[in-house]
Amino acid sequence: MTKPLIAAKYAIVGAGIHGLSTAWHLAAGLRASGRGSGADVVIVDKTGIGAGASGIACGVIRNNYFQPAMRELMAHSVGVWDSDPEAFSYHPVGYMQISHEGMHADVASIHEQQQAIGYRSTFVEGEAASAAYMRGVFDDWQARGITSVLHEHRGGYANNMASLKGLWAKAEAEGVRLVTGVVQRGFERDASGAVTAVVTDQGAIACEQVIVATGPWVQSQWAMLDLPAATGVLGADGKLHETPTWTYWALQEGTLEVDPGYLTDNDGNLPPVVHIDTDAPLHDEAGLVTEGPWGIYYKPDFNFGGVQGGYMPYRVEKPGHEVAVDPYGPDSPDFVVGADFHRTWAAALAFCHKRFEGKAHLMSTEPSGGIGSFTPDSFPVFDTFAENVYFIADSNHGYKMIGVGALVAKELLGEPQPLLEPFRYSRYARGELHPVSNSPFPWS
Repeated sequence: MTKPLIAAKYAIVGAGIHGLSTAWHLAAGLRASGRGSGADVVIVDKTGIGAGASGIACGVIRNNYFQPAMRELMAHSVGVWDSDPEAFSYHPVGYMQISHEGMHADVASIHEQQQAIGYRSTFVEGEAASAAYMRGVFDDWQARGITSVLHEHRGGYANNMASLKGLWAKAEAEGVRLVTGVVQRGFERDASGAVTAVVTDQGAIACEQVIVATGPWVQSQWAMLDLPAATGVLGADGKLHETPTWTYWALQEGTLEVDPGYLTDNDGNLPPVVHIDTDAPLHDEAGLVTEGPWGIYYKPDFNFGGVQGGYMPYRVEKPGHEVAVDPYGPDSPDFVVGADFHRTWAAALAFCHKRFEGKAHLMSTEPSGGIGSFTPDSFPVFDTFAENVYFIADSNHGYKMIGVGALVAKELLGEPQPLLEPFRYSRYARGELHPVSNSPFPWS
């Protein structure tokens, strides 16, 4: 047995949004039920709070999902964000999905189902009505080919590291312990296969339950438990088709270095987060940029110091990339931002707003984005493996889902959560995949 480092009933691997949220809610649940305290919970991270994906997240909070299960899960998470905006550095400015005709039916369905669950939103249909609605928000709006606007009146964005520190403050107040600067090397298991300790380079953390919340590094813990590298997905032909369990996409994000106050609404206030998907050709001063379809999301952000957002991701095809390169380390920028990203994103902002014309030279060259680890259907897996290892595999939906930790904590305390049931791993063998929309983004 590896030398002991520390012991805890619950060991959480990863100090990002899911690890911190789960620790806070689990500790509070233990205290409230009289079954323990925060001292029974330890978080272990190789670097520290927010050192990975959560710490560089764009921070957008939305319920714009074509998939009913995701929509209900996000409504729950937005409720958690709303519960303490100050602690979570959360700005509830709303969110706008602005779309071309190819997505009209999908977005109409999203609005209808948002109304069914009591999630406030306004849906505008038709090219003229959509343009008028948008000019009522931004008087310089000039995007073409838009036939619908879904304006979510809840949601918005949060400042990533500030929100993580707020979560940690809540967990720390409950007595949760944090161990940083240790690298996980594996698991110790008993004869039944259950994990008895998390093995690190500085010793073993003895535990009764493990929660894996490592975001894009989830494949590491998956491999440590000898779980399958390929997953059988039941197809329409009634046969199982072997699909890679994990694929990797580069998330392209950046910042236009203008005063964040440069992007306000017609009343001088911070506007909703804007997401536009269109099939209109995109041009800049040098000519055609892309023929479409394409999409971007953006918002003014004082944390990033400008107008910040992102563009469509691209799949990382290089064999072994996920193992050979730290997704957020010094070797990652070439994989994170495509060669044409800065040009495309600046042109797209100008396509939407006259105020951004001629501003491409203000695009920051700082590396941004990251690597996302995606499941076979690009939606999360929340499930238990090896008897006592609970995986929070967010499939890049992570940061916005602050409420998942509350649901996982309840499940760990013996209370199954219907909101998590559609995300079990067994759905693949049953062929019960989440519906696919016409969005160019794999997570929508």
